[in-house]
Amino acid sequence: MIKIFDFKSDRLHGLDHLRALAIVLVMTHHYRLGMPTWLEPVGNIGWTGVDLFFVLSGYLMGYQLLKEIKGTNNISFKRFYLKRFFRIIPAYIVVLILYYSLENYKEGSGMPPLWKFLTFTQNFGLDVLHGKSFSHAWSLCIEEQFYLLLPITILIIFLFKIQSNAIYFIVGLIMIGFILRLYNWHQHIQPFIESGDDLKVLLGFLENIYYPSDNRMDGLLFGVSIAAILNFKPKFMDYISRYGNFVLLIGIGIFILAYNVCNHFLSFNTAIYGYTLVSFAYGLIVMAALCPSCILYKLKSKTTFVIATLSYVVYLSHKQLFHLVKLGTANIGIDPQSTWLFWICLIIAGLGGLVLHLVIEKPFLQLRDKILSKESFARNESDRNLILNTIIVKNLGLFKKDMK
Repeated sequence: MIKIFDFKSDRLHGLDHLRALAIVLVMTHHYRLGMPTWLEPVGNIGWTGVDLFFVLSGYLMGYQLLKEIKGTNNISFKRFYLKRFFRIIPAYIVVLILYYSLENYKEGSGMPPLWKFLTFTQNFGLDVLHGKSFSHAWSLCIEEQFYLLLPITILIIFLFKIQSNAIYFIVGLIMIGFILRLYNWHQHIQPFIESGDDLKVLLGFLENIYYPSDNRMDGLLFGVSIAAILNFKPKFMDYISRYGNFVLLIGIGIFILAYNVCNHFLSFNTAIYGYTLVSFAYGLIVMAALCPSCILYKLKSKTTFVIATLSYVVYLSHKQLFHLVKLGTANIGIDPQSTWLFWICLIIAGLGGLVLHLVIEKPFLQLRDKILSKESFARNESDRNLILNTIIVKNLGLFKKDMK
């Protein structure tokens, strides 16, 4: 395990724990057959694992970009998008190929058009009834759209020197999401509640509130806010860092409140208030995990490190693997609601993710690091040559003056 996974003691272990938690939440939500009774509350709220991923992504990308612009007053778009490409695209393309080549082994009713997956717009206008296969790519679409806009937005904010007003921009975007969800509820859901059409209520909820990007940016925005605090409010963060466990408890307390608000997935409270409340709770928990005084920060675990490392590829492939296991076991007469089959599915999903990581993800990440190191070396060499040329020119100027 240690040879396959490069475990380092100086990692931010708290974030590994949370990333591992996020993928476990998502998997338990997506595979409910045979789930042990004691796990049902986890399965019920497992959809929030995606929101935890959003907060983590918002923080990690935001911190990287804000640190760069703080230090250099600029952003290397080439470097940023190159890193995102090698991190996201190779494994994603492989899973897409599997979905389109294994026509009879999809977990849903059909596939959206390929161009929607390739342009990361699958979550807009998603036909849940006829295009449910690989539907979980919706969250990846939101993240990719966010990655496209975030560096540009940050650069514009700094070019126009309006950093001090950025908090109003973030709050404004969260409020827009709230207003859109409220509008979509009354436009696409409430009429069918009154008419008693449960199917259209479900479709309206998923297609117009749950999946579209403009309704689901809260977690990413809270993550970026944490990144901004770390970069530009170090004194405040130093103060918070002393009380990491207290911040963690507040975050857990707010999450418990959110759990009660969202006790029904398909509800007005979940749609209008739930996403923001869940994202805020996870934001506090992520902030706590960054505090050296917090138990999440101090706790080192190779198990959660491995799960966190595999989380992306497991997320991509787990629903198709669940479906394949159910098909295979049904053919030999095994009850799909067996508790032990629930655990087998989780293990198979992990093993499938491990194969995808070793064969696709890891080699491309290594290639990425080589490309970036060569680019960094070339840039440093260019900087050294520029400095050297400047010194030579200055010395020549001084020499000419001495000659005169």
